[in-house]
Amino acid sequence: RKEILVLGLALFSMFFGAGNLLFPPSLGVAVGQSWFIAGIGFFITGVGLPLLGILAFTKGGSLDEFASKVSKKFNTAYLTTLILVIGPLFAIPRTGSTTFEMGVLPLIGGADPKISAIACSVIFFGITLFLVLNESKVTDVLGKFLTPIILVILALITVFGILNPIGEPVASIVEGSQFSYGFINGYQTMDALASVLFGVIIVKGLEGKGVTDSKEQKVFLTGAGFIAALGLGIIYFSLIYLGAQISSMQNLSTAQTALMVAELTLGSSGKIAFGICVAAACLTTSVGLTALVSDWFSKLTNVSYKKVAIITCIFSAILAVAGLDYIISLAVPVLVILYPVTIVLIVLNIFGVENRNCFAFATIITLIISILEVLKVNLSFIPLSNLGFAWIIPAIIAFLIGKIIKN
Repeated sequence: RKEILVLGLALFSMFFGAGNLLFPPSLGVAVGQSWFIAGIGFFITGVGLPLLGILAFTKGGSLDEFASKVSKKFNTAYLTTLILVIGPLFAIPRTGSTTFEMGVLPLIGGADPKISAIACSVIFFGITLFLVLNESKVTDVLGKFLTPIILVILALITVFGILNPIGEPVASIVEGSQFSYGFINGYQTMDALASVLFGVIIVKGLEGKGVTDSKEQKVFLTGAGFIAALGLGIIYFSLIYLGAQISSMQNLSTAQTALMVAELTLGSSGKIAFGICVAAACLTTSVGLTALVSDWFSKLTNVSYKKVAIITCIFSAILAVAGLDYIISLAVPVLVILYPVTIVLIVLNIFGVENRNCFAFATIITLIISILEVLKVNLSFIPLSNLGFAWIIPAIIAFLIGKIIKN
């Protein structure tokens, strides 16, 4: 039980980051009175899928095998895309822009925001590069101190927000299914994508403790997953609910929404403290992701670890200046393509499907349907397309066809 508790807290800390605090309040603002049903959708993709992603590796799989039943080249291309998405294309620049908008902008007064954003980005990614190249333990120490501080501030925000409501939820501005809106918004956490990359690490950690049987690993991960899900679920639903309380404020950016919730519950000093903590937490995320990207591409290419790190930080610094909401808007179509494919691969791995045709057919048709959705092709003839899940039925049909056709 002690090991399961420790692993549960470890899982929680892995999935809990500054980015996870940004999106629930904005979701609450958008869905208003429908915050609970949207929250369930967000919880599934923000918590459920990442835990399933880790569980997928209890079958003895590895990153080299995760999508290799489609083809070895597809596996490499898929993982490379995954690392680019949670790396320099979106997640790393997002840490820089979040740092500026939540930790710096509220403090600079009348300074030019654009010049300040550039200066902040240069400094932030300069520090990131220094820590990545020098393998400093500073980020580990920061992470251990920052997470408890942020949790305390979140607890205060939640308690004050519930005991003294900061507003009344209004009708949702979202057309269509509130559940699917929350589900797709959960993509922005990118935790399910990340779980594919560090699922192997968790399972190897269990094996290092002598837990080698896949059934026993599932017991550990299920118990630990329940603990992590409980913690994340409380945070997500609380922030979505608090966001719904200010759903009459529709003109706020993603960062402004989170800061507004903090200010209305804790006052201006609480808002500043919360913003600084979140911004500092972004640094630990940035360092970890930059190291991951540098390691992957230095092995995939002949470019050195140091050069990849420098390129990653320069590219991320430039993109970060564009602003948080711009980066989020860029990420949406890519995540709408990548997430369904990841969901299918996770499910196939969890159930230990060995038929290569099932793997290939279900994955490829999901990829095609997801691309067509992003291209705004009319797929209304496909069941569930009106909910944003046009890929589900074709994936099931493709899987069954794969079962019929022999390898």
